Amino acid sequence: MSRQPGQPQSPAAAEQAQPAVAGISTTAVHAGEDRRRAHDSITTPIIQASTYTFANTAELIDYHEGRIEREEYGRYGNPTVRAAEAKLALLEAGPDMPAAALLCASGMNAITSTLLAMLPTGSHLILTDDCYRRTRQFIQTFLVRLGVQHTVVPACDYAAIEAAIRPETRLILSESPTNPYLRVLDLPRLVAIARQHRVKTIIDATFATPYNLRPLHQGIDIVIHSATKYLGGHNDLLAGVIIGRPGIISALRESQGITGGICDPHSAYLLLRGLKTFALRMERHNRNGLAVAHFLHNHPRIARVHYPALPDHPDHLIAMEQMRGWGGVVAFELDADMSATSRFIDRLRLPYIGPSLGGVESLVEQPSLMSFYELTTEERLAIGIRDNLVRLACGIEDTEDLIADLSQALDDKDVIRLA
Repeated sequence: MSRQPGQPQSPAAAEQAQPAVAGISTTAVHAGEDRRRAHDSITTPIIQASTYTFANTAELIDYHEGRIEREEYGRYGNPTVRAAEAKLALLEAGPDMPAAALLCASGMNAITSTLLAMLPTGSHLILTDDCYRRTRQFIQTFLVRLGVQHTVVPACDYAAIEAAIRPETRLILSESPTNPYLRVLDLPRLVAIARQHRVKTIIDATFATPYNLRPLHQGIDIVIHSATKYLGGHNDLLAGVIIGRPGIISALRESQGITGGICDPHSAYLLLRGLKTFALRMERHNRNGLAVAHFLHNHPRIARVHYPALPDHPDHLIAMEQMRGWGGVVAFELDADMSATSRFIDRLRLPYIGPSLGGVESLVEQPSLMSFYELTTEERLAIGIRDNLVRLACGIEDTEDLIADLSQALDDKDVIRLA
């Protein structure tokens, strides 16, 4: 029979609940979930509850004093959510590193919750210029109202990062790879700078996933993912996750209980389901991204390709050293203007035009018309977004079909009329 709420596991049951995990695919399938589940279901059930009841006052007191582990109220925890958190912590850190995970309502909520909890009035943070634009907007428009200062430095400019550190600096925030140009940070170098000045580091590793990069193993303090992307993998949920040492995550969990940006149990269930095939999907995403990058790199109508595995990428050597694979996102610039680039995108038959990434379906966007539409040309160019830039998030379709689709769109002179 399954364990009842409020009833601690026996050592034998606890051992049974943690199957042996080693490889990343085995971890994705088995880790974090009880071996025996309610009603002998092979899937972890959706516990669709906002309130959890206590059998008597003694049980309530045992809960408050830490003698039993159980749920109290939906904003403070949920069994389905806990299972997903446990799986994600093991995927990111592996079995030998103590780590915990906290699920949030979205990837953006994971960022904002972390920054709000860790940055008091009068503090300062450093962020790189290639960070996700909504992250930059939150820092530049919301945090400044709370008296939090910031400095934007060029991605991978370690001298600039160190020069920007002040006595009140609390955090260095970046991505690896970055969005959209896929810059890859030298994480040990970043960590050495931060530790010398007693500053915490946060890396948004959404583009990498734990399959391709584990920043905690490089010394990074906190790793954040938009679980909406590769971790969920099917474009059917919104969630974010914060992963780090148990003490840090415990403090952030207390903060979440106040601010309320929780992940709902149904999204957690979809995330658990998506994670079962995570390693298999990432193998195909990596394969497709690499093949597409090489195809585009050799095409005469492509001006430039941004993909870390290519030798002309500025962080190629770091990416080859730190990363297991390079993901499915390929950014490239056509030898064309804005309207011709749009005609190329409209000519594609397989990718859907959409703003996300990491799902089984390929998605394509022209950032100047998708994420940065409200900016002027001058404003876009100031942050490096050119009108001919395309971001292709390769799904898990057959590699040959993706390349054939790109080829037919690039070769149709009447459609794109390249300059």
